[in-house]
Amino acid sequence: MITFPNAKINLGLNIVERRPDGYHNIETVFYPINLTDVLEIVPGTSDDATLTCYGRTVDCPVEKNLVMKAYRLMQRHYGIGPVDMHLYKHIPDGAGLGGGSSDAAHAMLMLNDIFGLGIDKATLAAHAATLGADCAFFIYNTPMTASGIGDVLTPLDVDLKGKHLLLAKPDVMVPTAEAYSRVKPEPSQVKPEEVVACPIEQWDGVLKNDFEPSVFALHPELWMMKSAMLETGAQYACMSGSGSSIIGIYDSATMAEAARDKFADCFTHVCQL
Repeated sequence: MITFPNAKINLGLNIVERRPDGYHNIETVFYPINLTDVLEIVPGTSDDATLTCYGRTVDCPVEKNLVMKAYRLMQRHYGIGPVDMHLYKHIPDGAGLGGGSSDAAHAMLMLNDIFGLGIDKATLAAHAATLGADCAFFIYNTPMTASGIGDVLTPLDVDLKGKHLLLAKPDVMVPTAEAYSRVKPEPSQVKPEEVVACPIEQWDGVLKNDFEPSVFALHPELWMMKSAMLETGAQYACMSGSGSSIIGIYDSATMAEAARDKFADCFTHVCQL
């Protein structure tokens, strides 16, 4: 069985408070996009599961890879048998796109189907949330508001039909823990879902990512990229998650593709929303 785990972007991100457990409560809108990895799971050829990675380097031991962690979780809870898993990485890491989380969630969905477990999505999402804050979102994989640590999800109708996305990710890594250490949580004045309910022309300056000030101070090239997208006609531009991807939303594919030329030194992706 083969599937294509997709990335997500954040439309706005408020960091509202630090929790006693060290995590942070946030408010954001998760929006899936069609930038994908490839994951294949087939019956096992040995007594234990295997995971082989291709494409972009995954800099962690196999047992720490979220796909293997997803398998081990399903094995513990449901006694599933061995499988061989093959993961082709295309989504950049350290980009605020949730690639690893998506891989894990899609692995859980596939294992549920392969072994005929019949687990409902709410239960799978609860399991996925133990692997990572945004893993649960990818079980549903539709636009959602997210609160708590990113695991309290509510479906959201966001009308971006006909819009086109330009995503650019430079050779910059922003560790999530470092990004959180540099922000000062505070109660939000405006929730992201309230802003995205308005026409996109009203988003700029209102729909904010609280990570941007501190991350842009460390990596001014990211601020320059956001500014360049707005200068090339993006109706809205922001950093996704804790970075380092910058996204711009354009009226047409022609505009997004033309703007793409400004980011020749970056990983780029253009798609329709």
